[in-house]
Amino acid sequence: MSSSGQVRASHILIKHEGSRRKSSWKDPEGRRISATKRDDAVAQLKTLRDDIIADKSRFEDVASQVSDCSSAKRGGDLGPFGRGQMQKPFEDTTFNLKVGEISDIVDTDSGVHIILRTG
Repeated sequence: MSSSGQVRASHILIKHEGSRRKSSWKDPEGRRISATKRDDAVAQLKTLRDDIIADKSRFEDVASQVSDCSSAKRGGDLGPFGRGQMQKPFEDTTFNLKVGEISDIVDTDSGVHIILRTG
């Protein structure tokens, strides 16, 4: 963690029927999101994570193509943030990762994520 108390991370978000906001840049009407079960979103994210860890794909490329977050246009980069700026499960996980480490599945009100700590 930097001396400013901030971290930097990228993430891949997959929204599902239980997400608080059922629309995204990829699915403005929310049809796909509303039809996606949480377990299916988790399974998709696990496969993507496995491919990234096995160097079959790059985190930034996958985020750009798959993530339901508008950060997809930046390869999933959320920029720097401190405590209290993100949903607690996301924040706690990010602060506990080492730089360069990828999280397991993280559940928030937004959906399911994998997080790459970048700073």
